Amino acid sequence: MGTFQWNSASQLRQLLNELVSWKSISLSEGEKQFPRKLYAKLQDLDYFHKNPSYLNLHEADQRRKLLTALYKHPDAKQTICLISHFDTVNTEEYGSLEPLATQPEELTKIYLEQKDTFSRDIRADIESGDFLFGRGTMDMKMGLVMHMSLIEQASIEEWPINLVLLTVPDEEVNSAGMRFAIPALIDLQKQHNITYTLFLNSEPTFRHDPKDNTHYIYSGTIGKVLAGALFYGKETHAGEPLSGMTSPFISSFLTKEIEWNPIFQETVLGETAPLPVTLQQTDLRLRYSTQTPYRSSALYNIFLLERTAEEAFALFEQTAKKAALQCNERYKKVCEDNQVQPIGHVKVIAYKELLEYAESKLGNEFIEELKKDIHYNDEYDDREKSLRITDSLMIHCQELAPAIVILFAPPYYPAVNSSGNPFVEFCVDFVEKEAKKKFQLEIKRSHFLNGICDLSYVNYRGSDTDLQVYEENTPVWGDSYELPFSSMRELNAPVLNVGPFGHDAHKRTERLHISNAFEQFPYLIRQLILQISQKEDN
Repeated sequence: MGTFQWNSASQLRQLLNELVSWKSISLSEGEKQFPRKLYAKLQDLDYFHKNPSYLNLHEADQRRKLLTALYKHPDAKQTICLISHFDTVNTEEYGSLEPLATQPEELTKIYLEQKDTFSRDIRADIESGDFLFGRGTMDMKMGLVMHMSLIEQASIEEWPINLVLLTVPDEEVNSAGMRFAIPALIDLQKQHNITYTLFLNSEPTFRHDPKDNTHYIYSGTIGKVLAGALFYGKETHAGEPLSGMTSPFISSFLTKEIEWNPIFQETVLGETAPLPVTLQQTDLRLRYSTQTPYRSSALYNIFLLERTAEEAFALFEQTAKKAALQCNERYKKVCEDNQVQPIGHVKVIAYKELLEYAESKLGNEFIEELKKDIHYNDEYDDREKSLRITDSLMIHCQELAPAIVILFAPPYYPAVNSSGNPFVEFCVDFVEKEAKKKFQLEIKRSHFLNGICDLSYVNYRGSDTDLQVYEENTPVWGDSYELPFSSMRELNAPVLNVGPFGHDAHKRTERLHISNAFEQFPYLIRQLILQISQKEDN
């Protein structure tokens, strides 16, 4: 039997410290280098010395790579895919301590010295000595550490099950890593004649509210769409305000209708999605002017539990029409009070309708060149490109104004849920009982992980109409953003998330519970997989 490198609590802690020290902020050079370093690290395992073709780097976008590591038992076909991401959010909020943001041991010591500068709750966690602080400790390099340990244990102890470790870049921005991983997973399945039994993520436990200290296991993940709107009015001089209509005037009605509107809020299996909010509201002019603003945009975050993109878009359109009606009524009264003729009435146009109108007026070749000009601008991300394409079309079709043009902007995360699946119910029941028996630890099942995660891209159940509505109303679809929906359907095994306990992902107080991460969580996930392997043999 081989020697374990990543098995004991101290070994796991050491490995986590090393992986966290490999700074891998989304869209940074460190994110590009991380999988190469990880590849070299995994090459240290005897198993990959003997089976080098089972360890691979795969291309993602923007010169980034994702990594797969396969442990294959000669007699097993059933396979658990262990999913993680290695990118992290930025570290600016650490201020003068930013150099220590990826040095957990040092940062935790400094926080102890500076404990009086923190709130009472955080100060208590610092003083307890139960937590390790640092960017990526919780979200989610501990999950990756655990998956590496499982691959090592399985290969040394020859577990009668197959494991695929998949770790990807860019979960925090567009989930490009997972989108590029889908064909890689399908290729692995065909090449090695394996069948995915379970997609097991190890994102950490997320609080349901600020006082929540429950440890959760998740049998699904929340979805989301980013609903966009372009508000196109009529320009005028600020000295003649009633000769035009400002886009902020139009946008105010839709933003008021969408923000915190419970009509968008779903409750499924006793769990309720967060309310929608505005993520961005912007004037599309590039500089200040006394010309009134007549082109602006907004992006609205809408969470999904069971709704599809098609259903969300229908609800968005219904809300936009209600907002337009209120806007027109208010505008009509202003015109009557000031005895002026209205310049028009605000209509709601879906992006698909705008594009069809523009193609008939301008021709497909012109439209393609217009899109290319915007895609060539490296400063624009997919959200900005979506809005700028829509804006450019409206500039050439101003006869449609005043209008609210509604659209989708990336990313799209379909909601996924495996509650009620007998295999997942077995897993949930086992983890809950084992945690109580071994550690007197209460673990509670949640049906939806309330932080967006890469499980959204497996086990897809949407209809062809749903796909069509999303594709036709997403301006960058097919150019800079796509989802491989047909391939996502092929990855049809159930999903589960079992991860470590911590707090404050994306904050400077991000922290991981030490005994849970290095003792309880490793024991539980090891026992779960061993139990599954025995279940398959029976």
